[in-house]
Amino acid sequence: MNFERVVFGFFIVLTLSLNVAFVAGGVDTAEHHNVWILTFAIIVNLVAIGLKLGDRSQTGALLLASGLVAGLLLIASRVVWIVTEPAGGGGPGPGDMADIVSIASGALVANIIATAILVGDTLLSRR
Repeated sequence: MNFERVVFGFFIVLTLSLNVAFVAGGVDTAEHHNVWILTFAIIVNLVAIGLKLGDRSQTGALLLASGLVAGLLLIASRVVWIVTEPAGGGGPGPGDMADIVSIASGALVANIIATAILVGDTLLSRR
């Protein structure tokens, strides 16, 4: 067992899991989406991107590309949250929350692609 691959896979799957945890719920209901889960998803995604930087293979390039897309979209959704949150708190309004969750859903697609690439590469390397 390769410990480096275990750590790498852990961060890929954790990023996907946190992304799903944030997106799950009513798309326009701020109470269904926790800003801290979004923040942790961004942090874990950035760690996963850092781990992907060392891989010089074609698969590594695809994983890096999908990680960069997911990171960009997660950061964009957090910026929208910051900009649209009222001064008194309470979270963004329904329309703004729908935008935030939609952007984070794009990151979810990128994370699903990264996980599928990782699983496919793992299955092919077992031969």
